[in-house]
Amino acid sequence: MTPALELKDVAKTFTMHLQGGIRLPVVSEVNFSVRAGECAVLAGPSGTGKSSILKMVFGSYRCDHGQIVVHHSAGWTDVASASPRHILGLRKRTIGYVSQFLRAVPRVPALDVVAEPLVANGATREEARDSAAKLLGRLNVAPRLWALPPATFSGGEQQRVNIARGLLPELPILLLDEPTASLDPVNSDVVMELIAERKRSGTAVLAIVHDPGVRARIADTVIDITCFAAAA
Repeated sequence: MTPALELKDVAKTFTMHLQGGIRLPVVSEVNFSVRAGECAVLAGPSGTGKSSILKMVFGSYRCDHGQIVVHHSAGWTDVASASPRHILGLRKRTIGYVSQFLRAVPRVPALDVVAEPLVANGATREEARDSAAKLLGRLNVAPRLWALPPATFSGGEQQRVNIARGLLPELPILLLDEPTASLDPVNSDVVMELIAERKRSGTAVLAIVHDPGVRARIADTVIDITCFAAAA
């Protein structure tokens, strides 16, 4: 099966401009692919470049060299060389991302924070809010909170809003950075069920998961990032 996402010889180095231009190599010669309906989990100690790889796939970081090829709009796009405008299109129609932190516009109700990606893709506000309400309900976010801004929520509640916003559009590629880290066992189970549903629908999932129990449940492939550690 043709991969939905493929990294070819990807490398990343950070330049510390406030430290005399010191260059810190992160990863080098990263090669792996993720198929539709597969969940690949990046494994390795903290600081080995897992989040940097997710951010390169999402286009937030540029890689030094290599290709990050995604299936997009019946064709193929190299995220590594795509223009900022093209990357915005990828995020709208192809690549979803659930980070560890919720970045929402202040004073916007949680229901609209979750619904916004569907509205951006052409759904009516009513349709998007209805879908958002159903997903928030599954994630055990109480209806009394839906009209409130997520900044007032607990960490676990914010994370569930974040997860709902990332999962709602059902895009072909989904990036997950520790999606269950702030959650209790009950809500972790819900998130794992939702990931399984996305896999069955054909979504290619690339995730960072430190919890071995969660990793065992969702991962089809485990990728050891220490194999791609860059030489200092």
